[in-house]
Amino acid sequence: MLTIAADPKHLGARFGITAVLHTWGSAMTHHPHVHMIVPGGGISPDEQASGVMPAGFFLSVRVLSRLFRRLFLETLSAAYAAGRLSFFGDHAHLAEAPYFAAFLAPV
Repeated sequence: MLTIAADPKHLGARFGITAVLHTWGSAMTHHPHVHMIVPGGGISPDEQASGVMPAGFFLSVRVLSRLFRRLFLETLSAAYAAGRLSFFGDHAHLAEAPYFAAFLAPV
């Protein structure tokens, strides 16, 4: 959020965020997700003006999704390469590199 918001092509401003991680959905099943409260604008790099929320979504969902996906997969792959992930049960085979790579390939 902060990276995309700071980009002049999008908002060109910095702002604060309040975020809450939820690990369960309303059906009480495992469903990790984040809720965020963000302002409708932010402070420009020169701190003289505020960026104002454009019409529609605050920031481009497509751009945010692509950045998040890339950063998530890079971090997940680094954790795997460092041996910091464990796999159990039906997912035990993912401990082998070819299976892990095949699992990530579609995403």
